[in-house]
Amino acid sequence: MMYIEIDFNSEEAIYIQLRNQIIMGIATSEIREGESLPSVRQLAERVGINMHTVNKAYSVLKQEGYIQLDRRKGAVIALDMNKIEAIEKMRAQLRIVLARGLCKNISREEAHELVDEIFDEYMGG
Repeated sequence: MMYIEIDFNSEEAIYIQLRNQIIMGIATSEIREGESLPSVRQLAERVGINMHTVNKAYSVLKQEGYIQLDRRKGAVIALDMNKIEAIEKMRAQLRIVLARGLCKNISREEAHELVDEIFDEYMGG
């Protein structure tokens, strides 16, 4: 199982940090389609957080189409392959990220470099 590290001093909610790290684990193939995540209790104990926090992260991941919750297997990576919907969500999030960058004078070229750099990290390039 991937290593999860929570920054308790971060302004970002713990369940969001957990969600983001699981998504990054899927993107980098540390965890793959069909694999089970630890049980809510196991993950809460391993990371040192409340079970309700893990539950919240898992339910957000389910809503967003990254996992399915199965009574026997628990949380299983099951990617919802609705690409058009995913692209629309990405477009909405990128609008905000790019607007922030423009306010800080980040150029189109610098933004493209960042995107390429991040893709390379995920693709092991």
